[in-house]
Amino acid sequence: MLKINNLTITTHTGRVLLKDFSFTLNNNDKIALIGEEGNGKSTLLKIIAGIDVSDYVSYEGEIICSDRISYLPQTIEEKYLDLEVLEYINDDIDYNHLYSLTVDLNINIDLLENRKLKTLSGGEKIKVSLLKILYNFPDILLLDEPTNDIDLKSLIWLEEFILNLNIPVLFISHDESLLERCANGILHLEQLKRKTEAHMTYSGSTYNEYLKYRSDLINKTNMLAKKEKAEFNKQLDKWRQIYQKVDHAQKTITRADPHSGRLLKKKMHAVKALQRNLDIKKENLTKKYEPEEAINIFFDDIDINPNKEILDLSLDELKINDRLLSKKIHLKVLGKDKICIIGNNGSGKSTLIKIIYKILKDRSDIKLGYIPQNYYEVMDYNLNPIEYLWNKESIKDRIRIQNYLGALKFKEEEMNHSIAELSEGQKCKILLIKMILDKCDVLLIDEATRNLSPLSNPKVREILNNYSGTIISVSHDRKFINEVVDKVYELNKDGLRLLYN
Repeated sequence: MLKINNLTITTHTGRVLLKDFSFTLNNNDKIALIGEEGNGKSTLLKIIAGIDVSDYVSYEGEIICSDRISYLPQTIEEKYLDLEVLEYINDDIDYNHLYSLTVDLNINIDLLENRKLKTLSGGEKIKVSLLKILYNFPDILLLDEPTNDIDLKSLIWLEEFILNLNIPVLFISHDESLLERCANGILHLEQLKRKTEAHMTYSGSTYNEYLKYRSDLINKTNMLAKKEKAEFNKQLDKWRQIYQKVDHAQKTITRADPHSGRLLKKKMHAVKALQRNLDIKKENLTKKYEPEEAINIFFDDIDINPNKEILDLSLDELKINDRLLSKKIHLKVLGKDKICIIGNNGSGKSTLIKIIYKILKDRSDIKLGYIPQNYYEVMDYNLNPIEYLWNKESIKDRIRIQNYLGALKFKEEEMNHSIAELSEGQKCKILLIKMILDKCDVLLIDEATRNLSPLSNPKVREILNNYSGTIISVSHDRKFINEVVDKVYELNKDGLRLLYN
């Protein structure tokens, strides 16, 4: 059992990520830790796992656990990538135990034979990392974004793995389908009031049940806030009428009537006392609940001919260096098409997207928006968000950019931070704003939702679903595939195959 008592986490800049948090992880718990990017989810897991985070946060409180905890990081550290798989797992291998685990994890034994970590696909790295932490007989698993960089086949395998575990799990994931299927409890870490107030909610329910509870709570809170504000405004109007009446009487009364003057003075004291009571009441009014994942931006209507040829691509071979990934690829995209390319890790999807980008980026008859998997390919990380987005032609444009960033819950200080200091999810949101500002009629997107929270993702999908231009995308997000795109292609060694349209 894992028990946390009164844990408070504070960044070195003074922002409180978690305040007086207490929680118990019990047997059979599979608890999803959710929240917007930058809210401290990974930091919390590292603290529980005993990993040093003193370079960027301090914390106080109590973590009680006599069990063995194993932690799966988001990525394998670069210093390990030149190791072979068996070296990475353990220096002294118990092969009977190891091979038993490979059966449990459905790992091909060939993966263990003379393979370096850097040669593995995303899905293979996840399996090897799980093999490493399970090798030490853990009692509790902490999983930090295990769905990053893995394909659909590996995602489905991971769901089964989590469901069949007989030890408690605390995990972070942006994949809503996995959350819906695997979580039997939710910890929601929020930063409210423009990221000035840390708030943690625990719900012993499924993800969908929690979303409904939260939606009902937000609606109820906002209805109550609206009702209280309307009642308060009525009282304020009534007070103003009384004040104006007494004030007018005081100004017009003659010195020949001192008795009435004293009465009016007493009455004004009472009116001002009522004002103080109203000020206190105003401070205690129910505040409107503004979810931090709210995204109140959208594309303008895109006027593009549905029969316009956006892309007519033919490739005899798709290669990385000398390695053949696929062959005989043909892809034709028209003006209103929204397509998604899926495939196993290592099949060449991102390589294909980069080739398409080179073909489209200099076209004068379209306006291309591009979100690559690695954002540094298109962003200058030394700039702040405003500098990156503003063409400096008009102060109105700068104000509009600030409004967009504000709509995505960027604080003023974050608008003036270098992009390098921001979370991956925030960088993705900046690129989304850029595509809207540039009025792009063709969007080329490689894993658009991979760095966004499960609460932000539905909003982004809604924006892209309502977008009236062309979308060419790569994604493993099942909800993105189901809700946004019209055609799905699978990339394999034999080319592109249309799965459905």
